[in-house]
Amino acid sequence: MAWLKRGLLALVLTLSLALPAAAEDLSFGELYSGYSSEGLTFSDKVQSLAGSTVTMTGYMAPPLTPTIRFFVLTEVPMSVCPFCSTDADWPDNIVVVKLSSPVTALPYDTPITVTGTLETGSETDGETGFVSQLRIVADSVDEE
Repeated sequence: MAWLKRGLLALVLTLSLALPAAAEDLSFGELYSGYSSEGLTFSDKVQSLAGSTVTMTGYMAPPLTPTIRFFVLTEVPMSVCPFCSTDADWPDNIVVVKLSSPVTALPYDTPITVTGTLETGSETDGETGFVSQLRIVADSVDEE
């Protein structure tokens, strides 16, 4: 019987290591804890989730072109894209979503859910010059 228990324990441990970690839900209200002289301050939750898989729901802001490799996820539908000139001007209710392959833009008022790896810190897109403070490298983008 002891060998059976050890075998079952080994199987459970193997399966638990093979399963991907569940994505943590993240809302726009949980992104920042306040402002400093350098701009917005990431919340403790965002800092603890950096590099982890998260899920956020929002809207795709209208992109610069119909086929895109990244887009801006907004808290509310926006008919114009909220591009920023510097990371100090970064709004507190948007997140850049980076895509592994180009997709066609969705209507700005269609709710979507994004799941992927959370990245923090200033980054400038080499092609567009777009500056971001917070990004999700998307594994999936699903319409609601």
